[in-house]
Amino acid sequence: MPSKTLSISAIASVLFAALGCAGAQSEGDNSSDTAGSAGSVPSGSKGGASSATGSSGRSGSGDTSGAGPSSGISGGFASGGSASGGAPQGGSANGSSSGGAHPGGSTSAGAGAPSAGAGAPSAGAGAPSAGAGGALPKFVGNITTGAGNGMDQGTRKFATYWDQVTPENAGKWGSVQSSVSSAFNWTALDAIYDYAEKNQIIFKQHNFIWGQQQPGGSVTPEAVQKWMTEFCKRYPNTKLIDVVNEPPPHTTPSYAGAIGGGTNGDWKWIANAFTWARAACPGAILILNDFNDIEWTNDNAHMIDIVKKIQAAGAPIDAIGAQAHDLDQGSVSLATVTKLMGQLNSETGLPIYITEMDISTTDDTQQLNLYKQYIPLFMNTSYVKGITIWGWVYGQTWSSAPNSGLIRNGSPRSAMTYLMEQLGRPAP
Repeated sequence: MPSKTLSISAIASVLFAALGCAGAQSEGDNSSDTAGSAGSVPSGSKGGASSATGSSGRSGSGDTSGAGPSSGISGGFASGGSASGGAPQGGSANGSSSGGAHPGGSTSAGAGAPSAGAGAPSAGAGAPSAGAGGALPKFVGNITTGAGNGMDQGTRKFATYWDQVTPENAGKWGSVQSSVSSAFNWTALDAIYDYAEKNQIIFKQHNFIWGQQQPGGSVTPEAVQKWMTEFCKRYPNTKLIDVVNEPPPHTTPSYAGAIGGGTNGDWKWIANAFTWARAACPGAILILNDFNDIEWTNDNAHMIDIVKKIQAAGAPIDAIGAQAHDLDQGSVSLATVTKLMGQLNSETGLPIYITEMDISTTDDTQQLNLYKQYIPLFMNTSYVKGITIWGWVYGQTWSSAPNSGLIRNGSPRSAMTYLMEQLGRPAP
């Protein structure tokens, strides 16, 4: 986890300090994994400085699961619609290693194989590469909740409020395979994927390669490719994938050298990961995901450098993931986020997904005001293609953002009510 001190260079690069929230953020996990992960550890920090880029950072990856919102995104925003997902094949789920499309698991038993993603988005700046994923509506989704990978919460149906789901922890390699010599355990992912298919919401995989929660043993290129191939054979309607999560200096897989090396050089191991992911998952949008890249100048430049180098190497990268955990930092401003987000897009030609947004504060008004700043920015920016909120149940979000939940003591906080009103979805 990055340290929790802000760097001088990061602070100097930010001109405003009006928001007054505590803690910078990076990817975090709030629960242990059930499939024998190699240590369920938070990724990143809230309120910490990135070790080589000199910027404050927090990151987050955890678990949650829910039917597509009854209405598409509307209200004050331009884009909308719910995703359409194919029905999963009939059969029963199991936790063993297997190839072929996932048979549907115990949560749904629809007939017919899910589509593998038909049609490419139109070409142009900010559009994913041809052949990468179907044209998706702009979504506002969320993650699974807690160690049980929960979707619906009591009488509240996940898919009433969210049209996309990301497994918080269940999709991490170490959660599915404890060591490279052991069988895959798909049980948790089966249930989440089945829910997404049954309720016609977008399923996003998080993640293929990361510096934490990876399997034990000697990881080879063949092991990585098998992991990717088996995943996409089982879950063919996966629309988006965080191929590499939090690249160095934030986290470094122990096996980076074994799959190509090139850290701080040509980043060959990252280029290889994208090449292998495209071969395994030709219908998915492939994302390089990181924290701090729209909040802090040094991290922004570092992300652009990695992307340009792997693009030059021919890596089929389709989009950049901005975790957006640091929006509640007092020294992060709307002007800074707008500028850095624009730089990511203009200098790489890639669209952006807001992948792990959270605003952690006990003050409902403060949380609401920050949602009112950033949700319109993300929703009305054409090259921002989707938003994932990192948890919605207060007290069950990751430890570095303990006050980010949108439902507290059984009632919606002001930010949740505002968000649902803007999206044309029912307030809980």
